[in-house]
Amino acid sequence: MATLINAPVAKAEMLIRKPVSEVYEAFIDPTITTQFWFTKGSGRLEAGKSVRWDWEMYGASASVEVIELEPNQRIVIDWGTFVEFSFTPQSETETFVTITDTGFQGDADEIVGQAIGSTEGFTIVLCGLKAWLEHGIRLNLVADKAPYAHIER
Repeated sequence: MATLINAPVAKAEMLIRKPVSEVYEAFIDPTITTQFWFTKGSGRLEAGKSVRWDWEMYGASASVEVIELEPNQRIVIDWGTFVEFSFTPQSETETFVTITDTGFQGDADEIVGQAIGSTEGFTIVLCGLKAWLEHGIRLNLVADKAPYAHIER
């Protein structure tokens, strides 16, 4: 059985050509986030509060505990792993977003698989965010990632 020496960290990054306040708000306000990630959110992110995010097309949901919010800089959540969203202004109209996910559980193979899946998932989220905020285009990337996952084969 393989053993991990260093726990993997999932990481996705993207430049979004919008002001940092607008990019940060896209993750705080579920009416915006539903345009590029989940289909329903129970409320805005607030430090110390829990929210529920739903992906109705998959019959899936997640309970999300908001650990920390630093307006226009950082969001930290716990949804079984710890996810940190970092927002770095590059100019008045550009923001570099970094998402890291840590704390995967299981044996070495499971942990590596979760980290790879998380990197893939958050890359899709950032691509959807970019299309929505920069161009007003809803790409349906999350729904189209596994369009038949809800159908038993």
